Amino acid sequence: MADYADDSRRAPSRWGYGTERLPTALDELAGPESGNIELPLHLAWSGLRVFALGDVKLLIGLYRIILNNGSRDDFVRYLNRGHLVRHWPVLRKMLGRGVREPWEEAFPELRRSSAV
Repeated sequence: MADYADDSRRAPSRWGYGTERLPTALDELAGPESGNIELPLHLAWSGLRVFALGDVKLLIGLYRIILNNGSRDDFVRYLNRGHLVRHWPVLRKMLGRGVREPWEEAFPELRRSSAV
């Protein structure tokens, strides 16, 4: 029987949020600054699929969906660096630890934006 007391030998969870999903730099986030975004079904399979970036509540909802369910390609395509940093203090409260911590560990500027 395997001893899993040592986490370094434990297989990664298929539900985990691995850092390989993250962009290498926030500058890679090339999503639009304005207009509307229509999410594909793999991200928004029920409910609202079109989000107006000019509506802060919709923008935050959109980013929450993408951060929770997206892949690296989705992050780069739909997220905008400026919006992410600006709204991170609110977003981080809406994200589980498994999403929030990898982003803040990889990008300390997100953690700093929350401290302001």
